[in-house]
Formats: sequence, C-alpha cells, structure tokens
Amino acid sequence: MDETTSEAELAGGGLLAAERPRLLAAAYRMLGTRADAEDAVQEAFARWLRLSDEERGGIRAPGAWLLRVTGRVCLDVWGSARRRRELYVGEWLPEPLPVHADAADDDPAARVERADSVSTALLLVLETLTPAERVAFVLHDVFAVSFAEIAEVVGRSPAACRQLAASARRHVGSRPGAGVSRERHSALVRAFADAAGSGRLDALVAVLDPDVVLRSDGGGRVSAARRPVRGSDDVARFLLGLARKQPEATYEPVVHGDGDGILIRLDGAVAAVISFATDGARVTDIWMMRNPEKLGAWR
Repeated sequence: MDETTSEAELAGGGLLAAERPRLLAAAYRMLGTRADAEDAVQEAFARWLRLSDEERGGIRAPGAWLLRVTGRVCLDVWGSARRRRELYVGEWLPEPLPVHADAADDDPAARVERADSVSTALLLVLETLTPAERVAFVLHDVFAVSFAEIAEVVGRSPAACRQLAASARRHVGSRPGAGVSRERHSALVRAFADAAGSGRLDALVAVLDPDVVLRSDGGGRVSAARRPVRGSDDVARFLLGLARKQPEATYEPVVHGDGDGILIRLDGAVAAVISFATDGARVTDIWMMRNPEKLGAWR
C-alpha cells in the first residue's frame, strides 16, 4: 500500500477491494469453506473500520495488518466451525474450488504450488491439526508471514510458532497424493474416466487401489453416501450404480486444487464435482462434493 494513500481511501472500500482476494485465500485455507472465509474477512475489515483515524494512520502496512487479523478471527471461530461439522449430516469435505491461472503470474511452477495449497487432500490434513498449527502453516508456508508476526496472532513465541509450522509441515508431507506429478495424476484421472465410461466393473476396479476410499458430501441436502465407501470392488460398484441411476448425467473435465477432476451435470445444472488423489499407479482417494452450498464457484 502506497504510504501516500489517504486515510479516507484506506478506511473505505478501496482497501478491502485490493486486499480481499488475498484475505479470502488465506481464510479459505484456514477454514475450508468460502462462506466461513467470507465471514472471517468481513470481520477483519470491520475491526479495521473500528480503529480511529489515528490508529489507522499508524499502521504502515494495512494489508499485512488485515492478514494477521484475519488469522486471529479464524482462530476465534474455529471452535464453532468444528462444532457445526460434528453435527454435519454425513461426511464433511472442504469446498472444492476451480483453479484459474493468475494473469499477473506467468510462472507455471508458482501456479501449481498455489493450486496445491487449496487441494482437498491438503485441506483434509489441515483439519487434523490444532488451530495454531494450521494458522502457522498457512500464514508462513503459503503467505510468507514471518514467525514474529504469527506470534502476535496465536499468542506464542516466534520459536514456538516455528515448531508449530514444522509439525504441520510433517503432516502435510504425508497427505494422499503428495509427491505425484500433475502429469501422472492427470493420466490416472483420464484412465479412471475411460474405465468408468466403459461401464465395465473389471476395468474400473483395475484403476483403483485395492484400499481406495470414496467420500461423498451431500450436507443432508441431496443424497450421498453417509459413510465412506471402502475397497476397489465396492467403490466401483457404487460409482457404476450411480451412473446407471443417472443416465442423463454429463461429465466434464475440470481443474481444481487436486489437479484434474470431473464435474457432473444433471439437466445442465452442476450436480457434483469429483476430486482424486493417486499414488502414481492407481486412484487411492475419491472425494465427491454434492452439497449445493459448496458448488457455487462452479456455476
């Protein structure tokens, strides 16, 4: 933010418009849904507006201040968010988001790294961390916030925050699909799509890991498997049975944080987005988002 920016501009919508994409990106990674992220960003900006002109004038980097406050807000709301998930009908999955190339960033490697940081696999691992670990990891490893600044957010020493991020990093490194190249992942998703399209049980079983797990999130709003479906034979039968029940469905290739995926339409409307994890040889995890409240970004 330019130091010559007027206080009136900073206090108004200009600051939020400029910082909102970055703040939403951080909050989404910390909370897992766009709705929760939107609420966190709005609260962070409300706290900015509640400052006096003198207090705002003393903040040299409003964007960095807002990012730290967004992290603090996410910490504050974590308890209620987790309680809602405990009462959730069926399996809870993070909201999948489409990945769009950033026109301002012509580095393909940077785009892939940014996409990986919104993968279903990563967000599910982050769900297993403590709130402080998750904030430390997201702010430091994804948004390059210093440990000294993170310490202000989580109320711990910089050294403790370094340990939090390191612990989170170890968990993240063991997530499904870690280390598999995007090219190999894409090839396996295409093989899955071809096998599923053939309608042959043996062909579909062949591309699935024997211990594959399918999770489906309907949020109690649409039909979905209430519990994980496990094993290549049961998963294949579940998917082929679903296809037989919905012969009018169409399938489209899409790209999201996990790489290539599949979007399903019924009567032209988005009905599901399917994400995958692979081990480089077969599909190991399938995440099927069917909850209409978590499909808004795909419409």
